[in-house]
Amino acid sequence: MTYTLNPIGKIQSPYKEKFAVPRQPGLAPSALASIALVGDANNEDTVRGIEQFSHLWVLFLFDQNLEQGWTPTVRPPRLGGNERIGVFASRATFRPNGIGMSVVPLKGIRKVGAQVFVDIGSCDLVDGTPIVDIKPYIPYSDSVPEAQGGYASDAPSTLAVTFSDVAIQTLAKDKDGSHKKQVIEEVLAQDPRPAYKKGKTDTKEYAVHLFNFNVKFTVDEAVITVTMIEAFGE
Repeated sequence: MTYTLNPIGKIQSPYKEKFAVPRQPGLAPSALASIALVGDANNEDTVRGIEQFSHLWVLFLFDQNLEQGWTPTVRPPRLGGNERIGVFASRATFRPNGIGMSVVPLKGIRKVGAQVFVDIGSCDLVDGTPIVDIKPYIPYSDSVPEAQGGYASDAPSTLAVTFSDVAIQTLAKDKDGSHKKQVIEEVLAQDPRPAYKKGKTDTKEYAVHLFNFNVKFTVDEAVITVTMIEAFGE
């Protein structure tokens, strides 16, 4: 049987591309985002009472991966990118139905004109990602303290992040520069490079599109250095 899903919203987030998006929600707690409700869901009644809950489940589509299909086994970065396990034993973004889920803190509800926004934190979604459902997080049933996390039982290690003087100067010109610096630091601390690059000498300069910036950085062992931040449109 075939079913059709109609998105109920779209994400507005700092992540303008897939590269460097945290692999799980909560790893970049300062990354704020908004869900702009669409269609019949863009109605204040659909979120009536939602402020009672501190956190939400957000279900979404890995829309940028759908055309590439999926395979029965995947190579999770947490296992070094070499060991294969079943797709259903992973949170790989290439899945039979391309559905993902994140638990995020609810920051508030806004209405701008006729547009209803659900503001969230700790976002791990690319800007423009289609949202297919929103559900309240219920602590007594959704939290399982004795649960086993398998190969992902511990939080991933992080790297130190430093900023060059020229990068700091660029951020200083932005009215939200302090907040954006914090998000950039939290995102890069996860080391967004491919798993096979980690722990090896790496002379490459990388770049990622965050907010309105092209953020360039290098990695030297356990330290990431933001070498330059270029503002788009300048």
